[in-house]
Amino acid sequence: MVDQSGAVTTAPLESYEEAVAWINGLVSFGIRPGMDRIQWLMERLGHPERRLKFIHVAGTNGKGSTCAFLTKALLAGGFTVGTYTSPYITKFTNRFQYNGEDIPEETLLKLANRLLPLVSEVAETELGSPTMFEVSTALAILYYAEETYPDVVVWETGLGGRLDVTNIVHPIVSVITNIGMDHTDVLGDTIEAIAAEKAGIIKPGVPVVSTVTQPEAIAILKETVERNRTTLYLAGEQFTYERLNGDEEGQTFRFEGPFRSLELDIAMQGAHQCANAALAMMTLEVLRQYLAFIIEEDDLKQGFKDTFWAGRLEQVMSSPRIVVDGAHNPEGAESLANSLPQIYKYRKLNFMMGMLANKHHDSYLQHILPIVDTLILTEPDFRKKMDAKALGDIAEQLREQYAKPTLQVIVEPDWKNALEQLKSRTEAEDLGVVSGTLYLIADVRSSLLGLSDAEKGW
Repeated sequence: MVDQSGAVTTAPLESYEEAVAWINGLVSFGIRPGMDRIQWLMERLGHPERRLKFIHVAGTNGKGSTCAFLTKALLAGGFTVGTYTSPYITKFTNRFQYNGEDIPEETLLKLANRLLPLVSEVAETELGSPTMFEVSTALAILYYAEETYPDVVVWETGLGGRLDVTNIVHPIVSVITNIGMDHTDVLGDTIEAIAAEKAGIIKPGVPVVSTVTQPEAIAILKETVERNRTTLYLAGEQFTYERLNGDEEGQTFRFEGPFRSLELDIAMQGAHQCANAALAMMTLEVLRQYLAFIIEEDDLKQGFKDTFWAGRLEQVMSSPRIVVDGAHNPEGAESLANSLPQIYKYRKLNFMMGMLANKHHDSYLQHILPIVDTLILTEPDFRKKMDAKALGDIAEQLREQYAKPTLQVIVEPDWKNALEQLKSRTEAEDLGVVSGTLYLIADVRSSLLGLSDAEKGW
């Protein structure tokens, strides 16, 4: 446990709740990119990560959805699958899944107690205490290498790639969804700098699949792939996808790859989900061709159709119609703004949002303001929240250039009151949308779905 002075103690953890509190308590050590502490832990544990096959997924947006498509398709094909993702919006155990099921609480407690003395030991060295994400990642590796033994682990980066602790693994395929302006305080403030960090997951001889679009980012991927003497499968070059049709129930797209072509139905909404699904499909094709991961076509199609990822263009209420979506950066906002009128028919769009303080709020709002009739600004229940009034000031500055003349802006810092306003203003022909940080999405989703014991976190 971490005591009030910040020192790490080694008294055994006695319950699941205590284990989660200990791991989450390490948040105080912040985000510290680097591989030294996870390397130290893996050496002490006998390198369990070397006994597993990983699909390593990096990118700015779409990582979680791509991991979901990969997991469902592989499960449909009869493979056993570990899935490590973040953040979680229902329960801490969500981030460690085996065959689509959360890690049992008693297993998490056992593994946390296994790590506790090691974390205490490394904390006393010049390396300092491991972070929350480092301990979570070590716990995930132990869960898959010593408890469940999956055929493959779908392995999502936390932040970046090169110095992200998930980069301790040597994958069988590396996947990069896209590049956008997020976490610029850690990854750099240009597309080239961020692309270089994401490309850090590329390993010698390991094939790479990507839907990156910016020419400068593509150049960095190609250069990194060449340096590592491997192969890149890039959307628009080695494979393509085209959205054919869609409605409120789902959409259909055509995938054209170097080995085969097929049409796939997905329930996930938004054109950007066609990109994520196509990326997953190309990744599965690489696994099929080079590593004999064979999935029958009917099973493959069913896996894609059954894929669901909470909080991504998810309709959680029908009367009034309310959709939640975790778009929290400019690229996510652009996808959301393009998708809403494409999917839903509505008279007025009422939009509630709350953000963290370290995001690009101006460029986010530039995408959202043109389509919104009522904008309700609130605050997530999280320590790094953006002040709702400050968000309102930005919206007012952008109003004349981007917003409808009739736009109504409401500032309500209490998210519960803001949600009531959204519900009361959204009539039968209207659409209500809640977006922004996943910390807000988690609380709103839990409230609307009646999930009283829901947790949330990164």
